[in-house]
Amino acid sequence: MLADDARRRVFAALVLGAADAQEVLDRSGLDARVAGKALQRLEASGLVIRGDDGTLHLLGEAFALAARAAAERDPASDEHSGETAERARVLRAFVHGGRMISIPAVHAKRLVVLDWIAQRFEPGRRYPEPTVNLVLSGVYPDVAALRRHLVDDGFLARDRGIYWRTGGTYEP
Repeated sequence: MLADDARRRVFAALVLGAADAQEVLDRSGLDARVAGKALQRLEASGLVIRGDDGTLHLLGEAFALAARAAAERDPASDEHSGETAERARVLRAFVHGGRMISIPAVHAKRLVVLDWIAQRFEPGRRYPEPTVNLVLSGVYPDVAALRRHLVDDGFLARDRGIYWRTGGTYEP
């Protein structure tokens, strides 16, 4: 997505603090048509979301997912090598190529997988539901079921469409 110069300039404008389309236009130095098209492509790809008030938000989680996906395409890497033997055994049964193949029915195994998913959310940060859905869709297609399990088992909390991490392992 960032191989195109115009999209990189729009991305850079957002990184540097542009909060709406006019600021992107001013900071990128692009003409309106080119900047608008680049911004549309970034939004369509899920790297940028536009709030109801027109503000633009760059989704760092999308970049992290893309980096993980690229690393997982490397057959030499063992995606669960950093886990304890028991966790790795459970994850190998339910997670392949960075995606879940099914939600474990056994609660203890489901907790291991949910903890693995919770690692995608930064403690102390608030996430609107569309962002949570974007992150979860990179893991499993039934995002509603994952959200429900994450909240019910104490990995995430929610209030009026805003989610935050409340559980799971954390490595400083």
